[in-house]
This record gives sequence, structure tokens and C-alpha cells, in this order.
Amino acid sequence: MDIAIYGNEYQGKHLEAVWRLLHELQRDNHRLTLEKKFAQYLAKAVGSDDAWDIVDHSKRHDLALSLGGDGTLLRTARLLHASGTPIMGLNTGHLGYLTATTMSEAADLVARFERGECRIEERTMLTVARQDGTPIPAEAHATALNEIALLRHDTSSMIEMETRINGVPLTVYKGDGLVVCTPSGSTAYNLSAGGPIMDPTTACLALTPLSPHSLTMRPMVVRDDAVITITTRSRTPQYQVSVDGDTFVCPNRSTVVISKAPHPLRLVLGPNHNFAVTLRRKLLWGA
Repeated sequence: MDIAIYGNEYQGKHLEAVWRLLHELQRDNHRLTLEKKFAQYLAKAVGSDDAWDIVDHSKRHDLALSLGGDGTLLRTARLLHASGTPIMGLNTGHLGYLTATTMSEAADLVARFERGECRIEERTMLTVARQDGTPIPAEAHATALNEIALLRHDTSSMIEMETRINGVPLTVYKGDGLVVCTPSGSTAYNLSAGGPIMDPTTACLALTPLSPHSLTMRPMVVRDDAVITITTRSRTPQYQVSVDGDTFVCPNRSTVVISKAPHPLRLVLGPNHNFAVTLRRKLLWGA
């Protein structure tokens, strides 16, 4: 198989296992290409002269491995989702909610994927655009697997977010901000803000206000084909937009449009993976 390898530069105690996995995959005649920065990190960390081929983000690969935590998977998803490459998350981080597979299970799961024994779930992704046509800064990106959040910037005063769904006025949210999340992201920022947990395969989005000024402003679930238009007013000249943690600023009274991205993430899961089991194991659901 043609396998693309992505990873962060904080492998720590997992470094030996990562190095062993790469060479095991090579021995099994898989063609490996590595993200450039990850390849440079490995070469320096282990003192190796191995020359790895560098991955082409635009190419469709048979499989991509994301080595790190959920943040690494979010970045891998943003780079590869449009190519249709299925992505397997291997956890070398902390919680690892999206990256549920451990390094000790990695080689076996890759082999099971090659035999067609794994499940591929299509996960909704979001995209954001400025209504005036101003491009999103390249370093911030415009697609998200978890959420897009509008946040106050350089002020302790609340912001007002006039929100429309498919062109129809919904409400004016007043508070610290607003999170628009996918089902995959419902257990991330949305959950900490009191939003609903959603099964990751459901066709919906959640709008969750942050520290709302009014108790009547509650989280709301809408269809995932909804086009959400938000005009933000602030006491400062600008407000902040966060796209899976990458941020950029927009001028006061400008409008952003959030909608379902044209390509979903194809997430590789083990044959025994179960959403309810993950909730209990990772989030101590019901404990």
C-alpha cells in the first residue's frame, strides 16, 4: 500500500515505537511518504540518515497514519480530506478521543485495514468564508473537522452575533462567542460550553453560545446542509474566528458564512470500535 505518515514533534516516550512501526511497514513492502517536518524531526531525534520520501498532500493515498493526539489528526484531516485518503489516528498524545488506536495496536490494525476488515466512517467537515470575498489567511485555513468558533478579541465586553440559517433570521447571540460544531466536534469545545453530544455519523450541526448574556440562548441542533450566516458586532475594531484552533481576525460588522465542506473526512476505525464504548473509556461517561 501507499501510506502517508503525518505526525507531531512531541513523540517523547513513543519515539522508539514510532520508529519501529515505520520500519515494520517498510518490511511489509508498503511505500511510505512522510510529512516533511515530521521526517526532519525523526531524523534529528533518532540520529538517522534515512532519506524518507516527502508526502504530496494533494495525492490520494491508500492510507494515511496520523501519529500524535487529536490536534495532529485535525491537521491531517484538513490537509488530506479533499483527496479522499482514509486516515487512521494513532494516539501518542494525551486523551486521544479521535485517535483511539494505541501504538501497540498500530501494525495489526494496518494489516486488518489492508485485508478490508476495518470500517471507514465519513465525518462531516465545515468550511468558513468571508461574505465580502476576502480570502481566509493561508496559515489559518478554512476547513474544520471539529468546530468553527466566533470569539471576542482584545476586550472583556460581549459581542453580538446576528445569525441566519439559510437566509432566515434566527437570533442575535450576545456573549463571549458562538461555536458551530460537527458531530465529531461535539465532544470538544462544544461539550465544554454545555452543548449536546452527538453521534459522529449523524447529519447535523450544533450552534452553542459561549457565556450567553441571556438564559434563553440555548444550544441548537440544525441540519448539516444548513448555511449559517453570522454578522458580528463588537466594541473593538475586530473579532476572532477560530477554525479548529487556528485563528484569524475579521473587522467589526463583517459577515462570515459557515457551511458543510464539499468533502468529508474518511476516518478509519477498527472493526470493534464503538461510539458508546469510546464515551465511557475516554470521557468517563456515567462515572
